[in-house]
Amino acid sequence: MESRDQVKPPAWRRIVALTALVVAGETIFVLPFVLARVFRPTILDVFQLTNLELGGAFALYGVVAMVAYFLGGPLADRFSPRKLLSIALVTTSLGGLLMATIPGLGALKFLYGYWGFTTIALFWSALIRATRQWGGAHAQGAAFGLLDGGRGLLTALTGSMMVALYASFMPEEVESATLDVRADALRQVIGLFASMTFAAAVLVWFALPRHHKPNTEQDHRSSLAGVRRVLSIPAVWVQSFIILCAYVGFKATDDFSLYAKDVLELNEVEAARAGTVSLWIRPIGAIGAGFLADRLSAGLMTVGSFALLLVGSLVLASGALTVGMLWPFLLTIVTASLGIFALRGLYYAVMQEGKVPLAFTGSAVGVVSVIGYTPDVFMGPLMGVLLDRAPGAAGHQHVFWVIAGFALAGLVASGVFLRMTGGRRTAAP
Repeated sequence: MESRDQVKPPAWRRIVALTALVVAGETIFVLPFVLARVFRPTILDVFQLTNLELGGAFALYGVVAMVAYFLGGPLADRFSPRKLLSIALVTTSLGGLLMATIPGLGALKFLYGYWGFTTIALFWSALIRATRQWGGAHAQGAAFGLLDGGRGLLTALTGSMMVALYASFMPEEVESATLDVRADALRQVIGLFASMTFAAAVLVWFALPRHHKPNTEQDHRSSLAGVRRVLSIPAVWVQSFIILCAYVGFKATDDFSLYAKDVLELNEVEAARAGTVSLWIRPIGAIGAGFLADRLSAGLMTVGSFALLLVGSLVLASGALTVGMLWPFLLTIVTASLGIFALRGLYYAVMQEGKVPLAFTGSAVGVVSVIGYTPDVFMGPLMGVLLDRAPGAAGHQHVFWVIAGFALAGLVASGVFLRMTGGRRTAAP
């Protein structure tokens, strides 16, 4: 029993600790993911990449991350979250120094593989453990809801800051900017957010508790038994597939800014601004879905969220949106994003209805993460192939037909989950 972990510090210390977790939990993914999500057209041009080559870098991140999920658990059990999170943030920020040099494809792939290790093996399990420790025995839902909602708000603020900073380095007529000017502006953005990632490490070091009690050998044997127990629960397999389908939808947000540039013919700054609209939906979708799930059921909310994602994806896949249709495009992004980010808020909330024992939550998270986050491996290259083989509107339509297909599969899986659980909220086992 981790008695010291269960002693709650003063309220102000808890607020500071949760704030540090939120800042760390989102800042660490800015360089690997948020940057490309907001500035995909710019990154393709400045780094002289095809969509497939950028997707290959994402895929290498995903491959390393799959292994890192397994390594991260034992590390989080042995070392304190304070140390692991700080080291992960520092090492991730150092990768920004390499990215700011605008390296070639080989170095960029190495960088993404490196980030797959620093952001997952050193970070993810430690973040989950620290959040569970913060929530204690009676506030797990609040802890994870506040974590994801706070991360979403921070992402939106970060994305908007990125666009404003990038625009400040560009000439008034954005279309007249040379490649060198655009590259220099991008370097400034990368440098700033590498510095912010390093600063987050300092915040975590001073904000999180110093004490830590490593798991015993008995705990280790219990965790292995937990994996076997989790694998025997049918709902866990359904949940894993639900997360896989939902995460495919989340990867679609990488295409919003490029869609705006290629299909609606917006300039780079306007396209980046359109892409940030999705980021602002995340705190609304995640917190709103969690709130409703507590009153209805997580399974029922999952069905509704996939329905929203399906509708938005079908509109984007249909070809109905053309040049000049900015407001219909933004409305479609909002609809799809509500579904995408509501699902992110429900990823682990369905465990209670699936009757996953609280004692085996960590094992369940590991199992569903390895299966559910496989789109990190295949979605980047798949999107790259579809976009490069059919340049312009056709390629984007193909991407969103794929998203719509996974949304439909997730909708069916959510219906199966509802039947398995009876569609009712249940007490934690």
